[in-house]
Amino acid sequence: MSAEQSAAVAAAPAPTPVAAEEVDPAIVELTNQIGALATSITEAKKAKQPKEEWDPLLQRMLALKLQYKEKTGKDYHAPQKKQESKKSKGEATAQVSDKNKEKRARKAEEKRLKEEKKRRQREERERREREKLERLEAAADKDWSHAFGDAPMVQSATKSEEGAGRWTKIGDLSKDMEGKEVLVRGFLHTTRQKGKLAFVLVRSSLYTIQCVASVSQGGEEKAEIPMAMIEYVAGIPVESIVDVYGTLTVPEKPVDGATQSDVEIQVTKFHCVHKATAAMPFQMEDACRPDLVRETDVGAYDHDANSSAEMGTVGQETRLDHRWIDLRTPANQSIFRVQSAVCTLFREYLLSKDFIEIHTPKLLSGASEGGADVFTLDYFGRPACLSMSPQLHKQMASACGGFERVFEVGPVFRAENSNTRRHLCEFTGLDFEMAISEHYDEVLDVLGELFVHIFDGLTEKCGRELERVREQHGFDDLQYLKKTLKIDYATGCQLLREAGVDQGDYDDLSTENEKKLGDIVKEKYSTDFFIMDKYPLAVRPFYTMPDPKNPKLSNSYDVFIRGQEILSGAQRVHEPELIEERARAWGIDVATIASYVDSFRNGALPHGGGGIGLERVVMLYLGLPNIRKSSMFPRDPRRICP
Repeated sequence: MSAEQSAAVAAAPAPTPVAAEEVDPAIVELTNQIGALATSITEAKKAKQPKEEWDPLLQRMLALKLQYKEKTGKDYHAPQKKQESKKSKGEATAQVSDKNKEKRARKAEEKRLKEEKKRRQREERERREREKLERLEAAADKDWSHAFGDAPMVQSATKSEEGAGRWTKIGDLSKDMEGKEVLVRGFLHTTRQKGKLAFVLVRSSLYTIQCVASVSQGGEEKAEIPMAMIEYVAGIPVESIVDVYGTLTVPEKPVDGATQSDVEIQVTKFHCVHKATAAMPFQMEDACRPDLVRETDVGAYDHDANSSAEMGTVGQETRLDHRWIDLRTPANQSIFRVQSAVCTLFREYLLSKDFIEIHTPKLLSGASEGGADVFTLDYFGRPACLSMSPQLHKQMASACGGFERVFEVGPVFRAENSNTRRHLCEFTGLDFEMAISEHYDEVLDVLGELFVHIFDGLTEKCGRELERVREQHGFDDLQYLKKTLKIDYATGCQLLREAGVDQGDYDDLSTENEKKLGDIVKEKYSTDFFIMDKYPLAVRPFYTMPDPKNPKLSNSYDVFIRGQEILSGAQRVHEPELIEERARAWGIDVATIASYVDSFRNGALPHGGGGIGLERVVMLYLGLPNIRKSSMFPRDPRRICP
């Protein structure tokens, strides 16, 4: 645009009324048209429209200005706007204050609207549940109790000849049973009514089956199904416990969303065993959705940030607040079946190697390992604490008590205010201790074989469970060697330095460096599982045997899965004088561990062992990002219920 054109637009504001008696009407009309065109051009420029869209208006306005000059003999000049007086400093401050008030008011309104939306959604859920219950009660009034309705409370009042054998497990249903009459029990996962049809998905542990009820007049081969039964089925709240009886059939197409996708039940009887009356805190479909974003597995854990949900998922804290519901998801059912299998395989292998299972006390008169991170309590007027390790008692049993090889599966308590993704205040310890003949490598050999037995067993026995976990929490299969890799601490530090990481041979490994070392070992040796020994003595407990060749090192070791430690162990000191010396070096009052030290004064076998964190093994084996997912009812510094 030329300077003349810009000036023309700026000089032509909206038309100003002109008295007809003062000016020729044609001049008035020209003035009004020029002002209107100027206004349109200004608005187009403010809207950042392309010049080609408003340039015709500009050309028209310039032509009208020439007509104005021809008629009046003067250039067109728009009336000058009155200059606004400058605002005082006080007025400016007041304006800023008003803006802040408006901003706060706007935020308050946004918050109010958000809370209002939540309230309406909650009321809508409650309304739907009420309507379902009303439909259920209305349908139940009709006399069809033999075909559908609320079953009597199970109080063990009667016992049929078939007993529990009347029911078929949902996981056992297959095409081979086509045409067979079956009775199943489970949670009502979903329900959907479509005219005279009702479709329900019934869930039991890892498995689901679709059941179809349709109105039927009955006949020689079909039972009579009234519309009232469809209404009853559609009105039962989700997660109620139901019994479904019918004929197993093979659908034309596999049933989406059901594990038993090649069969379905044509319903003839449908009874509610226990009705879910409370509104669901979240929907099971949402709780079962696959992870869209991979959560980091290191660093601090933010309880508040994990309370909210995004994109139809359920927040971790919300899940834990209602854990009894969250445990019903196929992934969680599978996680804790895998956990059970780990314990079984742990026991199975050690029992085959002449270990015996023991049970040690969890109430102690002093800290298990002389540390300060213990839960204290009053024991009939005397100070006591919860055990943070069965270490001292399993040594007494194996080395001093003559059992030689012992193990224990039991709770471990740590009063550490650690809000991370891999720490808990209570976890399950898989501990073992064994006498050695000449070298602690005897312990490492047992360790390596133990974990290979566990990994092989999980692959063999938990195939279905692993797939259910993978469907929601995708993970890569664990890579491990049949002959477990063992490196010493100095080698691990050297590998880190070669990768550009600052790590001293006598410095403790940080979590980040452990993860980095795991990546290096995986790339170099093709394994996610390895043992590292010869740790610096300064970073190990007082009862750890010092290295005979380097007093700065110890006969200790850690075991790693995917770059995170899951076991810590060592050869133990079995000479009482050396135990006292090491305890004093740690600042431990020897009097508080007198019974422990005294147990070695009457002869003790050389020995070693280790302690494994069950939840951490499961978490890392399944590639889970948070240990709370592998603890059934986790306890951390901010959670002590349910």
